[in-house]
Amino acid sequence: MFTAVLVGIVVGGLIFYLVQRNRNQVLNAVDGWWGTGAAPDGEEDITIRPFEVTTSDEELEDLYRRIDQTRPVASLEDSRFDYGFNSHYLEKVVSYWRNDFDWKRQVDKINQYPHFKTKIEGIDVHYLHVKPKKVPEGTTAIPLIMVHGWPGSFYEFYGLIPLLTEPSNPDDLVFEVVCPSIPGYGFSEAPHKKGFDSVCAANVFHKLMKRLGFQQFYAHGGDWGWLVTTNMAQLEPKIVKGLHVNFAPPSKPGLTMILSIVLGRHFPKLFGFTDMDIQRLYPYMEKTVVESLKESGYMHIQATKPDTVGRGLNDSPVGLATYILEKFSTWTNRDFRSLEDGGLTRKFSLDDLLTNVMIYWVSGCIIPSMRFYKENIGKGLDRPHTKIPVYVPTGYACFPDELMHTPKLWVKQKYRKLVTFSPMARGGHFAAMEEPHLMAEDIQKFAKAVEKKK
Repeated sequence: MFTAVLVGIVVGGLIFYLVQRNRNQVLNAVDGWWGTGAAPDGEEDITIRPFEVTTSDEELEDLYRRIDQTRPVASLEDSRFDYGFNSHYLEKVVSYWRNDFDWKRQVDKINQYPHFKTKIEGIDVHYLHVKPKKVPEGTTAIPLIMVHGWPGSFYEFYGLIPLLTEPSNPDDLVFEVVCPSIPGYGFSEAPHKKGFDSVCAANVFHKLMKRLGFQQFYAHGGDWGWLVTTNMAQLEPKIVKGLHVNFAPPSKPGLTMILSIVLGRHFPKLFGFTDMDIQRLYPYMEKTVVESLKESGYMHIQATKPDTVGRGLNDSPVGLATYILEKFSTWTNRDFRSLEDGGLTRKFSLDDLLTNVMIYWVSGCIIPSMRFYKENIGKGLDRPHTKIPVYVPTGYACFPDELMHTPKLWVKQKYRKLVTFSPMARGGHFAAMEEPHLMAEDIQKFAKAVEKKK
């Protein structure tokens, strides 16, 4: 009896030690200098400057000239989007872009919110900062940073921002929103030195939020925004009050995940698998591995030689639009590959899609945005942040047409304080832009749960 008790104490103590050791792990970041040349002596300029998106007539004339000189290439007979962007439909998109799309009107739409720039670690960081017009008496606005991914931009959140800052339901929380452009994307200056990865971006955004006076805040992200905000939670877990993501691929498969893959189809209840989990995961090799290979060719290029293909995209607006918009087709719903128009306007307007493309074009950011893959994936998959769990309260919005399905069990392996896990009714990879109302509802649901707990 004594031996059994002793063994129990030892095993329990070992488990407690391992849990506490993991809990004490915090991601460390080293301040960098990403500007040109060596870091100057003295204090960095912390001035916050208003910024406005502008485009000259000369820039538009150059764009139109390049569009007019594009060389069409016929698609194969009976091909849709399964070979990439269908050329027949591309002609219609290009014609609309050249003759009907009003960029200046879209610039006015972009500038409806206050934009700013401030220098952090040697580079100009662009962000928009939207404060609510009205906050219910006795309450304060909740600060929220929202981070985009590739090939998106801060513009992805334009349908979501008013739902958070001016909610129609009087019982909803009111948010104060900050949407930065990842350095190298949009109107944020690109790093001039090698090595700027997601942890560096997370460190820069922490400095941004502190500069804006926030002692605590919520964070939301999808695509690269998921990893940047996750790293923010790992860097300073006491400052990130809550983390909400809509993308959470397993960073490091463990024994639990492997067992769930092997046995989950036959013993779903053992792993908490739902009907959606079974439908999305099995047969595993075909639905997860093969589909990932079909849609990850771009990633291999960008994680190895981004400057090569990027140079062509930077010179050709039609090439750039083709490369970006194809992702907004297939990543929204993989079945759209069988459609001649790629289903692009089933979920988005051409005006919104081309506005995102124009942000890449006028800022000339396609190459530095692609380098972000090399800086992250090129360093190997066994990075320090992959080994550190997240203990910040987390909410996960599980959209059915996301590129990779992540069951609740897998999410909890990384995010140990999973407050909400929401199977969403519809939506794919660009969920904030595609389904802003659903996203706003889930952010509200998550933040209310966290606030109630606190």
